[in-house]
Amino acid sequence: MDAVRDGRWVRQANHFTGRLGPPEPGRYRLYASYACPWAQRVLIVRELLGLQDLLDVAIVDPIRDERGWRVPGGGFLSELYLATDPGFEGRHTVPCVWDVKERRIVTNDFPQITLDLETRWGGTPDLYPKELRDGIDAVNDRLYHGLNNAVYEAGFARSQEAYEDAVRRVFATLDFLEERLTGSEFLFDRLTESDVRAYTTLARFDTVYYAHFKCSVRRLTDYPAVWAYARRLYAIPAFRETTDFDHIKRHYYMTQTTINPNRLVPMGPELDWSL
Repeated sequence: MDAVRDGRWVRQANHFTGRLGPPEPGRYRLYASYACPWAQRVLIVRELLGLQDLLDVAIVDPIRDERGWRVPGGGFLSELYLATDPGFEGRHTVPCVWDVKERRIVTNDFPQITLDLETRWGGTPDLYPKELRDGIDAVNDRLYHGLNNAVYEAGFARSQEAYEDAVRRVFATLDFLEERLTGSEFLFDRLTESDVRAYTTLARFDTVYYAHFKCSVRRLTDYPAVWAYARRLYAIPAFRETTDFDHIKRHYYMTQTTINPNRLVPMGPELDWSL
């Protein structure tokens, strides 16, 4: 389970860390949510690499209650977790990949799933090219600690000190991105795994993280280069077609009742994501 230590929120470790085997039509099913940034990464990569016929997808309901995520056709994701490990006691998270043949969850290790798709299943474009991997890994690490996970550390902080530390990291990272993207189309010289990881947080920033998680020093739209970059990515069908702002807003504002106890979903913001 997620923990709080000295007022700091700590994400639970990924429990299932198996690796995807060779692609086999009908064998693997991805359980994902349009609301979840970690799950959207996998949906984007699946579309970019043209793996739709090799990786089935089940989209869960955006409103998660005390029973967890509701899966298509009835039932809950928790049933798959407990079928795989009857002693599992943590949160039942997306994304996770179900092995239809063996009737078990292979992995819920969200950072590794996309890398497996890119390196074990392949396809074009090459989102994790060998000559850029060291740089991609370094940028990904910075994104995770300074942006992707830091917005959650801010939103779920239980002390002012923990909150302020997380928010400072968020905006230091956005400043880094603004500098890196000024005059550049992508984070490297081509579209890579790092752009996928950056995008899913940026897509939610003004809509959710700015207000709901109190990351309110500046808006995404206050960063000219980063805002243009986010819209460039949104113009790519794999990014745009997996971005559902209705799911995003309803999930965060209606599910996270410790932050928003009245479950009010705000109007706006009115953002033009077109180029």
